[in-house]
Amino acid sequence: MVEIRKIAAKILRSSQNQNSNSALVANLEDLMEQRNGVLFLHIKNKLKTSDKAGDVKSAFKGRGIEMEEIREYSFGDDVRDIDWRVTARKNNPYTKVYAEERDREIYVFLDLSFPMFFGTQKELKSVTASKIAALIGWMAQKNNDRFGAFIFDGEKTWHCKPQNDRANLLAILKKIEATQNEVLKKQNFNQDWQKTLNAVLKNIKSQAVVFLVSDFANFAEGEKKLLAAVAKKSQLFCIDIYDVLEEKAPPAGEYMIENLGKNLIFDSRGKLFAEEYARFFSEKRAVMRNFCQRFGCKWLEVRTDVPISQQMKVI
Repeated sequence: MVEIRKIAAKILRSSQNQNSNSALVANLEDLMEQRNGVLFLHIKNKLKTSDKAGDVKSAFKGRGIEMEEIREYSFGDDVRDIDWRVTARKNNPYTKVYAEERDREIYVFLDLSFPMFFGTQKELKSVTASKIAALIGWMAQKNNDRFGAFIFDGEKTWHCKPQNDRANLLAILKKIEATQNEVLKKQNFNQDWQKTLNAVLKNIKSQAVVFLVSDFANFAEGEKKLLAAVAKKSQLFCIDIYDVLEEKAPPAGEYMIENLGKNLIFDSRGKLFAEEYARFFSEKRAVMRNFCQRFGCKWLEVRTDVPISQQMKVI
């Protein structure tokens, strides 16, 4: 019998020795490298011509514009902006005049509570989540949007107000690295979700864009109500990070796991166990997916052992 977390740690340490990037912590270098994915995702999204190419409408489609007025056409105006209905009614060409919207507020809510520090392939869920948070930050900067963050360690939440400058982004990336190291040292199992979601609700402005990056493992009804309130106030993207072991049962055998301080033994042999195991996690994920659909949140699933660039369809 073996303990799953010990296996995971052994696999990840082996991966850490073979690669320059750490599998246990996303360091500042890893987070800085995510800016290289911005151009790749931009090009990939431009190549998508089908409306079925992605599940979610992009939050990063360029600066928005809104119509300010309709006036008579003047030499040099873009003919594409001509309002043909008004032109036909007035029997004289009229054009629409647009004004750029102010830069948006883009927030990432990064869950770095202890349950996120688990993984059996490539890297921990916390590492994948940290890289995604960094990628969102780099894309916000490219798009000239103000970028802010909520970083949740299970007990307290660090809040950085949105700003449109590189120094602010670097401060957030450094805090992500530091928080990972702090949580690994104290190994605290607390998750005060309601307190931190109330903080998000209080601090975000109306019409902000919020990316919540988590495994959503302990979202009960109270947390869902607050999440619905955040979705009502903002454009909310829920990015679910999961490990392959949370989708498919481990190889046949007996395993010892630790749950709430108690050691438990389970036997993964038998087809029925594998089917029930897969069904449990599938149904749990479906509950959150259906909740997001009901309240207008955008949902995306990201697996830790698959390159982020292949999965980030929302941006």
